[in-house]
Amino acid sequence: MQLESEDFRQDHAPRIQQESTASTADSPSVRLLGEWTAARLAEPRAWAAIQRALKSLTGGTTVNVHWDLRELQRLDHTGAQLLWNSWGRQWPAQLDLLPVQRAVLERVARYAASAPEPTRWSIAQLYLALGGFVLRVMSHLHDGLLLLGQLLLDVLQLLRHPSRGPWRDFSGHLYQIGASALPITALVGFLIGVVLAYLMSQQLKLFGADLFIVNILGISLIRELGPVLAAILIAGRSGSTITAQIGVMRVTEEINAMRVMGIAQGFRLVLPRVMALALAMPLLSVWTTLAALAGGMLASDLVLDVPPSFFILTLPDAVKVSNLTLATAKSAVFGVLIALIGCHYGLRIKPNTESLGQGTTASVVTSITVVILVDALFAVVFKDVGI
Repeated sequence: MQLESEDFRQDHAPRIQQESTASTADSPSVRLLGEWTAARLAEPRAWAAIQRALKSLTGGTTVNVHWDLRELQRLDHTGAQLLWNSWGRQWPAQLDLLPVQRAVLERVARYAASAPEPTRWSIAQLYLALGGFVLRVMSHLHDGLLLLGQLLLDVLQLLRHPSRGPWRDFSGHLYQIGASALPITALVGFLIGVVLAYLMSQQLKLFGADLFIVNILGISLIRELGPVLAAILIAGRSGSTITAQIGVMRVTEEINAMRVMGIAQGFRLVLPRVMALALAMPLLSVWTTLAALAGGMLASDLVLDVPPSFFILTLPDAVKVSNLTLATAKSAVFGVLIALIGCHYGLRIKPNTESLGQGTTASVVTSITVVILVDALFAVVFKDVGI
């Protein structure tokens, strides 16, 4: 049975038979045998052997090759594409084939002719593309600087006339951004704490340093992971909402109507959102950190037999209060940046739905990137604080 299967594979393997008689020296005749299909060509050494054979026939001095495909058992688009490429994407002068085979080759030739040519960038095009990128970046910086300046003027106006402030909008955004985000931030923080405790316990057991899990979890969660995790969640949840809300107002021309009515869009749209996020982010950061510490405390008790009472009593000595102060301060900065980026992209939305989707996506990506960059800057500048 094994010999029969070997013979079967040899009979169906793709191969080329060349007649090298004296009468065909000027115009050699080539017969294609076997199955020229994707399955057969994918067999070990089949593809490389066929390519070498085709290259020796078409890449040498002999160009008037008589191709005979009539004895092929099967020919699919993979084999036809291989032949078409070896022929230089043109029909050979001498070709014998069946109507079914011609239909497959014609289909491959038609698709190859309709395929777009690969774009080749010239130096001038690269220069213009770089110039366009620089102009887009400068446009974003210009609009962002105007937005920041207008925000400062609105804050001064609010300080002069507190009773005229957009307090109703502020309270509504504070509820949507802060209170409604408590469940998801607590869940994610709790799970992150559990995962970190389990991973750290595996290494601490090796050195008998089980009790130091309080120090590691406390510093990492309170100082870094808690604020950054809360900021990333809020950037994806509330940053996109801010951009979408203002973007829809741009699409429906509500912002133009506000301008006609003499309502300052910065004072009514940007300021309450920035204030709400600046207040909500530190609170959400502390909330997320507490949930993460609870998850780490539970995992430490289950894996390392570190009781929650020891965890709670040791945590104040392991983590200085300055770490919490630093985490709260940079959380407020994160909130202001997320709100400004969301409003910036929302005000740049064009009056169409495609721009709305693109602006929302760009707002989330930019917010998360800026949060990570600013956190790295805080880590470098305040590297000696609380450590």
